[in-house]
Amino acid sequence: MMQAFTHPLLGDTIYTGEHPSGLTIFVWPRPTARSTYAVFATRYGSVHNSLPTPEGGSETVPAGIAHFLEHKLFESEDGDAFARFANTGASANAYTSFDRTAYLFQATENVLPSLDILLDFVQHPYFTEETVQKEQGIIGQEIRMCEDSPGRLLLFNLLRGLYHTHSVRVEIAGTVESIADITPDLLYRCYNQYYNLHNMALVVAGPVTPESVWEAADRLLKPAAPLALPAMRLDEPDTVCCAYTEAVMPVSAPLFYVGFKEPQRALAAQDAAGALVLLELLAGDSSPLYTQLMQQALINDQFSYEYFNGPGYGIWLFGGESAEPERVRQLLCERVEELQQNGIDAAAFEAVRRGVYGRLVSELEEPSACAELLLDHWVSGMQPLAPLDALAALTPEGLHKQLCERIQTHRCSLSVVRPE
Repeated sequence: MMQAFTHPLLGDTIYTGEHPSGLTIFVWPRPTARSTYAVFATRYGSVHNSLPTPEGGSETVPAGIAHFLEHKLFESEDGDAFARFANTGASANAYTSFDRTAYLFQATENVLPSLDILLDFVQHPYFTEETVQKEQGIIGQEIRMCEDSPGRLLLFNLLRGLYHTHSVRVEIAGTVESIADITPDLLYRCYNQYYNLHNMALVVAGPVTPESVWEAADRLLKPAAPLALPAMRLDEPDTVCCAYTEAVMPVSAPLFYVGFKEPQRALAAQDAAGALVLLELLAGDSSPLYTQLMQQALINDQFSYEYFNGPGYGIWLFGGESAEPERVRQLLCERVEELQQNGIDAAAFEAVRRGVYGRLVSELEEPSACAELLLDHWVSGMQPLAPLDALAALTPEGLHKQLCERIQTHRCSLSVVRPE
């Protein structure tokens, strides 16, 4: 059954266990919440671009196949899963990212019938030549629409600037040409490899009991034999591919992303916590850099920043609108080097750390935030809520060490989209 642990600072009790089927289950009861959020996910995203061969090797699959598979799983011989969710009143969705594919619903009533639908349709793939060809047309149209997105072009130009060979540089949906090579047989092979229950997790947060979720798993899941996932080729050089990329599109002002390519490392809980604090210290709206950039009219309120990582990649991202993106990059790199040389002020560190912690805790009022946070930790191979504990234990000295190791100004690239 499931084991319970109570987080000492939040006071919430979370239940987790490995079901006999192989599925990892998390339940975060929130009795006062108005809705329940459930997500059924696999560690399979766009960067997982290979399949094992009978000879013991591996073969590369078409770019975009994980996203294609996500679309197709909602269909069955008996109809569409969205129609089934409509009958229970649940709002359903799905997404594919670099490192995962997730199927989810949010509901205020009929939670257990909706959970049955979620566990059922994800386990019953149905692909035919006719339905695959139809989907190729639909997703091809979606890809063409995305080609008109300046933000998407900006991001993937940056990733292609940062990475030489890693599959994170490839569009999540693939290309019109790559998805044309997808067949029903290939979809079934990818499904059987990556949708093994030992490679999946179910997270439910809201006014639910762990017993009811476990009983649903008992009803609908059958034991699966564990499969070894194909090893990812991580032959990525330490250098960036190119330091500057520029494109032209019909935008009102120049858009930019400055990205730092993190050295390959296994992400620990203290790294996840450190990333949140480092971003705020470097470029948060109370930071000296942000004040300088605003005062010199180098950025506006569209400025943003984030850190994301996965198998073999880690990116520190800063972006927005600027008439002088090269100057923004220069000042950002200078600020990084200044902090690396002089250290991190203890008072500023503590103010930011407390603010980040408070923001995270306030966000956890929503069941969707609770579930997605647990999913993030599971995908990254961390214990549930371990980054919260690491955030409470973080020190200025530890954060300075992370800054020196993880953000290096010679591993930087700038992507710009300028007006026509």
